[in-house]
Amino acid sequence: MARSRRRGGIWWCRGDRLFHRAPALWRAARDYRGGPVVTEAQKGVLAIVAACTIWGLATLYYHFLAHVPALEMMAHRTIWTALSFGALLAMQGKLGALGDLWRGPERGRLLASSALIAVNWFLFIWAVTSGHAVEASLGYYIFPLVAVLIGFALFGERLAGMQVLAVALALGAVVILTIGTGTAPWIALVLAVTFGIYAALKRVIGGTAVSSVAAEMLLLSPFALGFLVSAHLGWIEGGMFGSSWRVSLMLAFSGVITAVPLMWFTAASRRVSMTTFGLMQYLNPTLQFFCATLVFAEPFSRWHLAAFALIWAALALYSLETLRLDRKNRVVMPG
Repeated sequence: MARSRRRGGIWWCRGDRLFHRAPALWRAARDYRGGPVVTEAQKGVLAIVAACTIWGLATLYYHFLAHVPALEMMAHRTIWTALSFGALLAMQGKLGALGDLWRGPERGRLLASSALIAVNWFLFIWAVTSGHAVEASLGYYIFPLVAVLIGFALFGERLAGMQVLAVALALGAVVILTIGTGTAPWIALVLAVTFGIYAALKRVIGGTAVSSVAAEMLLLSPFALGFLVSAHLGWIEGGMFGSSWRVSLMLAFSGVITAVPLMWFTAASRRVSMTTFGLMQYLNPTLQFFCATLVFAEPFSRWHLAAFALIWAALALYSLETLRLDRKNRVVMPG
């Protein structure tokens, strides 16, 4: 067998047959000239995986800052997220969208969504830094099932058979945890309900995801600034920004790890089916769960195991029903 180099790669001769082995870079360039290497759907999957991975691993980020009061972390996250989105809108020349949202009929909804996301963010940060990351992950596992109930109650969406069973299993998990631990999993329930109602409000708020979140952060920023000024003046506990360059940088970077995944999340929602979009979001609480149990070594009793088993079974039923309905709709749709 002989080998010879020619333009564009390596040619292999075996008998009277000629084989071509192009270098990987040349193949990539060839594929690019012939069409896109990565499809829009694949870009969407990569975007949602990246977003959910960052959100899931943010548990480690906030746990590292556990010595900073949760309200102070929440305040910094609000301000730096507002600055990140404000800068993005300014570069796009779309700052006027904020005024349109505030002057329009969306004002009341923006106030409500701002309050809900503030409660959700604060409770999540507090839970992670106070040894309740397992329950926080449970809340985001429950969220899709809460969203089903909200869709039924507020938007008249019909519940399919397996969805009803999934919701019943989730309620059973809550009852088991309440009986076994002596208290209701209120952290998980508040996280799931606040995020569920927040998601429902986002369906009826105009503007893009970036402009609406920027408007929410701007509404919360005066309260965040007031808290930080009070903390640095010594009136209340806090004022950790400036205590060390590492803490200061991480507090400022909290805006980036909020803003960038949200942009990826929004981009993914436009490129993949809602079925794929919904199922991939389980990556977030799964990473939170592993961080809580394997890294933080939080207690995980037999009651937690029983409750999580029911939740995972409920999510499996919910996912199967979602896939079934998606397949059914594809068959029914013309073309």
